[in-house]
Amino acid sequence: MQRIWISGYRSYELGTFGDKDPKITVIKYALKQRLTSLLEEGQLDWVITGANLGVEQWSAETAIELRQDYNLRVAVMLPYLDFGSRWGENNQLKLQNLKNQADFWSACSNAPYQGPRQLRDYQHFMLQHTDRALLVYDPEYPGKCKYDYDLIEKYMEKRDDYQLDLLDYYDLEQAAREYEENQREW
Repeated sequence: MQRIWISGYRSYELGTFGDKDPKITVIKYALKQRLTSLLEEGQLDWVITGANLGVEQWSAETAIELRQDYNLRVAVMLPYLDFGSRWGENNQLKLQNLKNQADFWSACSNAPYQGPRQLRDYQHFMLQHTDRALLVYDPEYPGKCKYDYDLIEKYMEKRDDYQLDLLDYYDLEQAAREYEENQREW
């Protein structure tokens, strides 16, 4: 079984505004291309992601769409029980909808937020329950995902069979050009 942890920038770090932002379309397109490649190579059974607003939710949405054509399961993992409870109503509804569509969802801690330890435990859970990671992240432009990136890099020093794939800004620029060309052909 092949399981991938997907994370990346938060929506506010990318300056996205609303669900129809063209940046989201490009990121989802790039994720779909990468996931489809892994699926067609027989290297993917589960997408496991968090529920942060941004790349994590977009990757879950993309994976859910891919289930129509591939045997793929989607898990949404929360770092603590009341994750997202302080969000606005619209974002809370999006999170609930995502949990309803996932094949599995759970919280790594059955307690409400108590401190940073829960976030570290969440990261360790994700590493221990996946075979590789895909981050929409560029080390030259750090964001909150830097903590995941640094931990994964450290983890790979101990476990040489764990893989990290990055979709950086250059990859996203290429995906934007490819997406635009495909749209013109239609």
